Amino acid sequence: MSVELYLDLFSQPCRSVYIFAKKNNIPFEFKKVSLFHGEHFGDDFGKISLIRKVPALRDGDFCLAESVAILIYLAEKFRTPDSWYPADVRQRARVHEYLSWQHSAMRWHGVRIFWLRVMIPVVLGVEVPQEKMDTALEDLNASLDLFQDKFLQDRAFVVGDRMSLADLVAIVEMMQPVAAGLDIFEDRPKLSAWRDRVQAAIGKELFDEAHRTIMESQETVKVMDGSTLKRFTPKILRMFM
Repeated sequence: MSVELYLDLFSQPCRSVYIFAKKNNIPFEFKKVSLFHGEHFGDDFGKISLIRKVPALRDGDFCLAESVAILIYLAEKFRTPDSWYPADVRQRARVHEYLSWQHSAMRWHGVRIFWLRVMIPVVLGVEVPQEKMDTALEDLNASLDLFQDKFLQDRAFVVGDRMSLADLVAIVEMMQPVAAGLDIFEDRPKLSAWRDRVQAAIGKELFDEAHRTIMESQETVKVMDGSTLKRFTPKILRMFM
């Protein structure tokens, strides 16, 4: 029996869930929820998740929010290969360590760059002060350095020689500033080599499919109807600037 996955591949957590489900041949029905049209605020989606964020999952009468929780649920329910979510207590702890850290570090700094470089100036028409951009870049670079020095070190992947949920969540977050025109892998040979290994483990076709929407975003936003977002301009500016 398939599960329902409510996704918008513009979102990096949605991409992690999508890639994981496709890579592991998990039967699912793709339910598109357009963030930029405010569909997550609709009554129908509210019945799936009161949090009103994607991704969301429905498995019969069971509904679940938050990407990390969804990834772990899918890994355990469908008994995916051990490397994704290791049974070894210490390896699993390393996966949890990264997944716990990344929310307020890699994810936040990567998405902030995307909003400052693309969404705020193009869709909202608001000029971003250079000092705000400089601070955001400094914070992102610090997280990237910490990822290399603490979480990756000299290993092929975060928990050893096989890809885990930690690597999957990390790569989709790192692709967000890349989609905004910032090549974070340039001048970082260790990080670049890790990215290549992750892409190979996922499979180039699936990786490119999952990231097509975000990689085309700089052109997409030029013709995007930003009326829905502009209603939230003060809130967005408080959050990112």
